[in-house]
Amino acid sequence: MSRWVVVLAGGVGSRFWPLSTPERPKQLLPLITGSPLLVETLDRLRPLADAQHTLILTNATLVGAIRALRPDLPSENIIAEPRPAGTAAALTWAAHVIAGRDPEGVMLSVHADWAIGDPEGFRAALSAAAAAAETHRALVTVGVRPVRPDPGFGYIQPGDVVEGNLRRVARFAEKPNRERAAEMIAEGYLWNSGIFVWRAADFLAEVRELTPEVAPALAAHGNDIVAFFGAVTSIAVDVGVLERSRHVMVLPGDFGWDDIGTWEALARVRHLDARENAAQGSVYPVESSRNVVHAEEGDVVLYGVSDLVVVTCRGMTLVTTTARAADLKLLIDQLPADVRQRA
Repeated sequence: MSRWVVVLAGGVGSRFWPLSTPERPKQLLPLITGSPLLVETLDRLRPLADAQHTLILTNATLVGAIRALRPDLPSENIIAEPRPAGTAAALTWAAHVIAGRDPEGVMLSVHADWAIGDPEGFRAALSAAAAAAETHRALVTVGVRPVRPDPGFGYIQPGDVVEGNLRRVARFAEKPNRERAAEMIAEGYLWNSGIFVWRAADFLAEVRELTPEVAPALAAHGNDIVAFFGAVTSIAVDVGVLERSRHVMVLPGDFGWDDIGTWEALARVRHLDARENAAQGSVYPVESSRNVVHAEEGDVVLYGVSDLVVVTCRGMTLVTTTARAADLKLLIDQLPADVRQRA
């Protein structure tokens, strides 16, 4: 069975304003190293699947930019979603494409905006999940062992042992508050990473049986992506397929996974100086600690401050606290239109 990598690379990443824009969203930004997150993702996965067996699902407006970043990918492997319709629809279309080209193909689905501290361990976990999906004809997810009680993630409760570390999924849990997250970790829950591995044909069979939000659109419009996405009801794959299926299994993973969702998250994945500042660009922190700074232009000097986020780009400067960095959408909604658009 051949293995296919599917990378979900849609969205605008408004929590990385003012650096992110609809034309240059989070996944196209060099937030951890000098390479865009999408390029890092594809390079990390290259040992598992070549360009011919790699699909990227993204916004129609980003297809040109992605082709420029990775000209080695066949143009038909960069799939433009006509409208955002949830991960169930996106992964169903990807599975449909793979099954049409390779009826026995196994798809390994990841997102383009993750940090991975141990790429080799990450690939090993995906390979183990693929083997489990092939052997058990199961929908397999890799649950990350939590390192903190994070209310920003969903959680998975492992159930009965299948073999070795492979367990059936007892339940998926939505994002809890911090107190409940700590309890879940003590009870053995894993982070719901969003890493999904299955035979494309097995996943499509579950969609047809369990997901009325998507299945009729696929039956009616399997040759027309615009009509398919126009006809589906938006729903997450966790809710629309996995929570309804009796064939979902989980493998634990520990490879330095983190979801880069806010500026504050960069403090967990960037190189830190002696005072735990996470800086990129021309930045000079003096008697300053635990700041996140991204300077695309000019020099940034910090003196005697802590726990700030400072971003400079295109004549715009954002200053907030790490505690408020997740609230940027609230800020953007209150700004004058010319300021929002200028960024």
